[in-house]
Amino acid sequence: MNLSYIAIRTLTYPFSILPFRAIHLLGKGLGTLAYFVMTKYRKRTLSNLALAGIHPLKKTARKAFQNLAITCLEYPKFSRLKQSGKIIHCENPEIAQKLIDAGTGVIFFCGHQANWELLFFEGTERMPGVAIGRPIKNKALYDWVVAIREKFGGKIITPKQGLKEGLRALRQGKFLGIVGDQGMPESPYAFDFFGKRAWTTPLPAILSYRTGCPIMTATIRREKGKYLIHYSDPIWPNKEEKLESEIHRMMKSALAILEEDIEKRPGQWLWQHNRWKQETPLNVYYRFRWDTILIILPQNFDLSVLATFREIYPQAFITLLVPKGTEVPLDDVEVMTYENESDLFITDYRFKLVFNFTAVSALHPHFLKQSAFKVLDLKGLKKAAREHLHPGDPLPLLLKKALTRPNTLWSQL
Repeated sequence: MNLSYIAIRTLTYPFSILPFRAIHLLGKGLGTLAYFVMTKYRKRTLSNLALAGIHPLKKTARKAFQNLAITCLEYPKFSRLKQSGKIIHCENPEIAQKLIDAGTGVIFFCGHQANWELLFFEGTERMPGVAIGRPIKNKALYDWVVAIREKFGGKIITPKQGLKEGLRALRQGKFLGIVGDQGMPESPYAFDFFGKRAWTTPLPAILSYRTGCPIMTATIRREKGKYLIHYSDPIWPNKEEKLESEIHRMMKSALAILEEDIEKRPGQWLWQHNRWKQETPLNVYYRFRWDTILIILPQNFDLSVLATFREIYPQAFITLLVPKGTEVPLDDVEVMTYENESDLFITDYRFKLVFNFTAVSALHPHFLKQSAFKVLDLKGLKKAAREHLHPGDPLPLLLKKALTRPNTLWSQL
């Protein structure tokens, strides 16, 4: 018996009979509470917003938590809903419908906006379609979610089935839905998203090129308690160009449309997700695997150590805070300078991981109050590496032992 599933269904049942207006009001309240108590996700949200240059930070972050709470509370409501017309409206279904009616498949590329589940929910009321969904560990709960998604005849396929089943669906003249705004550091393709490198699945462009079916970016927004869906113009593949160049052109176009729409209502996007993940799980311990890193250096620091940081974090966004006049030996990092100790107390919510090599211990609580999950000094590094540390280990080796797994960037004897 799946007790957690039973508990979730029991606790959420009342929301299935409440009106949408009440659910949205409750969601705003619970989302605001979550913003203050869920420290980990609040920090990640604020950091991502700062990295993307979205302001005001805290107000938008609270709205993002409210949006996510509303989405979660709506699941039981949509499990009982017989038709979506009263709550969901597609503003321009004509082009996509015409393509489907003519037997041409469509790849709907979308992101985690408003209640993103409703894109497939509403689309399958009008058109045959499949969508890629990532399973969760609780099978009973996931089966319930899938049943909601497939209410109007659509089919959910797993990421492992994405290429094979996606091709089949498109060749049968169905639509394929892909939520493609997740961070994928294992992907070989990166595209700018809000001006920062974001590793992205190329699957929509690959499928489009192979089948001749267009990509259409689908966006959704919540307005006055209802949901409005909009489809972009089709992005068609050019078979006369090479696949590689078409992947870059088509994905850039699809992502640009999504980014522009998110920017209009940033509080309705899932900023809690780590979209800008840069490092794969291969080397660095999970607790130190962050994408935005600040390194604070004192006078007369051995700058050759910086090469070790780049070896450990080959893709991360690294910022150095160094004494004015310091010649930094790396050209792929951001450099900020300081003259006085007071200059070190910057307010910058981008940084999830901070290395402080100065003697100013007050910097630890300062950055922990912002978005930093860890603020490490030499003492903290030695503590993290204590299991493998040997007397006389130089700083580069200390860094590797503290931050990375044995037998990756250093050998465990």
